[in-house]
Amino acid sequence: MLSRVTTFHVDGLVPRRVTVEADLRSGLPAFTVVGLVDRAVRESRERVQAAIGNCGLKFPDNRVTVSLAPASLHKHGPGFDLAIACAILAAGGQVEPARLASLGVFGELALSGELRPVQGALAVAEGARDAGLAGLILCAESAGEAALVDGIAVHGARTLQDVVRILAGEAVDGGPAAPRELPAPDADRPLDLADVRGHAAVVEALTIAAAGGHNILLNGPPGTGKTMLARRVPSILPPLRGEEAVEVTRIQGVAGLRVGGLARERPFRAPHHTTSASALVGGGSIPRPGEVTLAHRGVLFLDELPEFPRHVLDTLRQPLEDGRVVVIRGQQTAVFPARFMLVAAMNPCPCGHAGDGDRCRCGEADHLRYRRRISGPLLDRFDVVAQVPRPSQAELSAPPATTSAAVRERVARARWQQEARSARTGVTCNAELDARAVRDCVRLDADAHAHLDRAYATGRLSPRGRHRTLRLARTLADLDGRDDVRAGDVLVALGLRHDLEELAA
Repeated sequence: MLSRVTTFHVDGLVPRRVTVEADLRSGLPAFTVVGLVDRAVRESRERVQAAIGNCGLKFPDNRVTVSLAPASLHKHGPGFDLAIACAILAAGGQVEPARLASLGVFGELALSGELRPVQGALAVAEGARDAGLAGLILCAESAGEAALVDGIAVHGARTLQDVVRILAGEAVDGGPAAPRELPAPDADRPLDLADVRGHAAVVEALTIAAAGGHNILLNGPPGTGKTMLARRVPSILPPLRGEEAVEVTRIQGVAGLRVGGLARERPFRAPHHTTSASALVGGGSIPRPGEVTLAHRGVLFLDELPEFPRHVLDTLRQPLEDGRVVVIRGQQTAVFPARFMLVAAMNPCPCGHAGDGDRCRCGEADHLRYRRRISGPLLDRFDVVAQVPRPSQAELSAPPATTSAAVRERVARARWQQEARSARTGVTCNAELDARAVRDCVRLDADAHAHLDRAYATGRLSPRGRHRTLRLARTLADLDGRDDVRAGDVLVALGLRHDLEELAA
């Protein structure tokens, strides 16, 4: 007898529909799985056979052939266990095949028959909805995440026996599932700008960068607070919107960073400087999202920027422009989103004390080698450079100048203006504006044009730098609540990019 079950394979971040066919034939008992599968899928034979037996069900004494179609799609991971088990049970007449026709199943089986959570539940639920299925059966622990998708009934099960009961129309403890929120993060000691003393100019630069989603580079001696400031950037960003929260949840689910619940906080990723290129932007023999994708809709922080290998840093150039990463491995192509705010920190020289009186012991050649660890094209993709000097004793003793809540309110107002202006384009912040949108949104008067043209004529700006300066000027106007971009906005934007010239020299 032949049976068919629908399941899904998460290819990168995209759910691919897979049809699991089970055929029972007379002959010596055998169990074969075909369909371009990896070792984890081949090992499902032992898991499925043991799970069926340990749940009091009968594994067929026939020649069992299971095919996963399409055969051209390389399939990996243990998420096919449940679909294979259901197909075999349906072929053997132990569950009703007609009920399976309208449902998707997805999950890993333990030898005892228990269902284990698998990565990518949200993506699989989206695939089931888009495929027109009425429902989805998966592990109860993953059901809350899958239930975030509207338009499909999600049934949570704890064992293979629960799945059989669901297919028979009986109620089980695990489902149907409802979306489950994760508990709020510990609010006893949240990171807040109230912890910062001094650095009013740096906080303002961070505010401007956060308001428009612009990339910012913090430059200053060691111990002056660069990392402390960078780690507080998420606290001044507006909360995730509905669509953004689903995007982040999907990515974290596929990466195994989340089981159940909707993401509530913007991601903050801070990879070590020994991170490889594939770990940073994604890749591997089986394409997986990298740090730039895990930071999607949030912040990617690169501390000690010159200590990263130059070839690793240069892999950021395309994601920073396109907002996505395309990974090609053999016949596989995976596209990962990568819309993030880049925050980087560096010292002014190898010893870190350049410009700090006579403490610096580095020669000019040392300075040059240090700066050349970062390519000019990458530096050109920073919109803001902020100098982080050593605060004075009086500043360290003074009360905080502001709080994250106050800054976040300013940033949220500016973001709201940007979203309202670009509502039809899907752009969420000024850093995402393309050339046409900049022409429509940034209209300069004669004085502003003169300042910008003068900077471009002297070679201070590349065409990309000119474009980024206009986007930054637009953000400055938004922070002031103005529709018009003035000459002062252009001058401030040029000043915020001024230190890039010295770093790129």
